[in-house]
Amino acid sequence: MELEILGSGTSHGVPVIGCQCPVCASSDPRDNRMRASAIVRCDDGKAILIDAGPEFRVQALRARLNRLDAVLITHSHADHIHGLDDVRIFTTKADMPVYAETACIEEIRERFAYIFRQTQEGGGKPHLELFPVSAEDRMAPAKGEGRAENAGITAAGVRVVPIPLFHGSIPVLGWRIGDTAYLTDCNMIPEASFALLSGVRNLIIDALRVREHSTHFSFMGAIRQIERIGPENAWFTHLCHDFTHEGIKDWLREHNHSGKKIEPAHDGLRITIEP
Repeated sequence: MELEILGSGTSHGVPVIGCQCPVCASSDPRDNRMRASAIVRCDDGKAILIDAGPEFRVQALRARLNRLDAVLITHSHADHIHGLDDVRIFTTKADMPVYAETACIEEIRERFAYIFRQTQEGGGKPHLELFPVSAEDRMAPAKGEGRAENAGITAAGVRVVPIPLFHGSIPVLGWRIGDTAYLTDCNMIPEASFALLSGVRNLIIDALRVREHSTHFSFMGAIRQIERIGPENAWFTHLCHDFTHEGIKDWLREHNHSGKKIEPAHDGLRITIEP
C-alpha cells in the first residue's frame, strides 16, 4: 500500500490569500501547500481518502484519482470536510462509507443537511453512508498486552485503527494503517493512544510552526512526540507559511537531536505502507 500526501498545509493553505511573504511567493512547488489531506492506495486498487478539504477536487485531479472506496475524517473543521460534496463523482453506483468520531458525524449531518434530505432529481449531491467510530473501535490494549489487534474498523477491506487525539479541547481522530500513522490537527496525544501507536514505522504528524499554538503541535512539540512514539521516519504536516520547505529542513538539521529521520511533508509525497 501507499499513502500520498494530497495537502500539507494549514487551514489558510499556502500561498495565503493576499500574502507576499517569501514562502507564499516561493517558486519551489514544495512550498505550495494545499489543505491537509491524504490518499491511501491499497494493493487491490482501492483507495481510502483521509479528509476532504476545500481543494479536494483539485487534489484528486492532480493525483489522478480514478476511484474512491472509503473516507476517513479526522474532525469537522472546514479545511478538513468542506470538499465532501466533490466526493459525489464516486457515489453514482453505491453510497460512500464515511468514518468519523460521533460528534463529527453529527456536524456533517448538520452542515451538509441537503445531502440527507429527499430532493428533486438533478443538481447532484453525494450519496454518503456515515459510520460513527465507537469507543470500542478506539479501544487501547491493556497494559503489557502490546498493540490491540482487535481495535479498529474495516474500511474498503483494510484494517484501520482510529487514534484518539486532542485539538485543543476538541477530540479528534488520527488514523493508523499497518505501520503508518497519520496524526494531523492535534496538540495532545492521550496516554492510551500511545499503545495504539506501538510499532509505527512511518509517522505523519501535525507541526504547524516553531512558535507555540493553542491547538497544534509546534516543531519542538512534534519532535517530542516522535521521540516518544519511536518511528523510523517522520514528517511534519499542516504547515503554515513561516518557513519554506528548505527552511524547515535547515531548522531540523539544527534542532533535531532525536536521531530520527524527520522531514517536512509536501504535496505529492508518497510513503510506502507495510501491513
